[in-house]
Amino acid sequence: MTLPAPNPDRTCLVTGASSGIGAEIASLLAARGLGVTLVARSQAPLEQLAGELGSRHGVRAEWIVADLTDEASRTAIVEELATRSLIVNVLVNNAGFSTMGPVYRSDPAAELAMVRTDVEAVVHLCSLLLPGMAERRSGCVLNVASTAAFQPLPGQAAYGASKAFVLSYSHALRGEVRGTGVTVTVLCPGPVATGFAAAAGISDEEAAHAMPKFMWVPAGEVAKAAVAGMDADRAVVIPGVANRISAAAGWLSPRIALVPMVAKRHPALRA
Repeated sequence: MTLPAPNPDRTCLVTGASSGIGAEIASLLAARGLGVTLVARSQAPLEQLAGELGSRHGVRAEWIVADLTDEASRTAIVEELATRSLIVNVLVNNAGFSTMGPVYRSDPAAELAMVRTDVEAVVHLCSLLLPGMAERRSGCVLNVASTAAFQPLPGQAAYGASKAFVLSYSHALRGEVRGTGVTVTVLCPGPVATGFAAAAGISDEEAAHAMPKFMWVPAGEVAKAAVAGMDADRAVVIPGVANRISAAAGWLSPRIALVPMVAKRHPALRA
């Protein structure tokens, strides 16, 4: 078991915790008696979930509203935790979103906001919180990537590249913290029904056509696999057999054949 024991002055910081995978992971951690701090941009769902988790599991459940695209806002999270006398011993970098469509038709501001959330926030929060974990010789980090990390993704070029960064970065961090008592796991889910595609501008029907039904894994199952993977100190967690096969195929396939095939199937490029 690598997840820490409950402690009143320790907390699990979960970004993107207002819904979907983040909310499910926070719920599972709280069910183990661990205190949680939920982070997202919207106050109402954070406040509601924190109240539910505190009442149901008897844990200290906090929430902090933050814009993860902003460096000062990310720094303020750690500063606020210090004022509440809380120490992060589990970091879950779950927040993320995707843009859709070819880069030559993209909104530069949206592309940069995505990279700041999906890449910059992961690096920043790890840089802020890993030193304390290493010094205490205890801690767990879960970075959320995607099966998109294993292949180029035309139609979501920056998103796929961002998740490839998170996968590589997590592997490197894992090598660096070996022997310190800190663990690093990267979660690479395939398609999950969380509203992620709709937020990016793709309908449920289009998403289902692009990804077969057997590849879709419920958010709750993804969260269970993630927490179990952290607890077992696994390097990479890919929920679902079909997604593990797909990730391996994407990693090993020649790009000259793979990229045109992916581009042809991507709903954002069909027009």
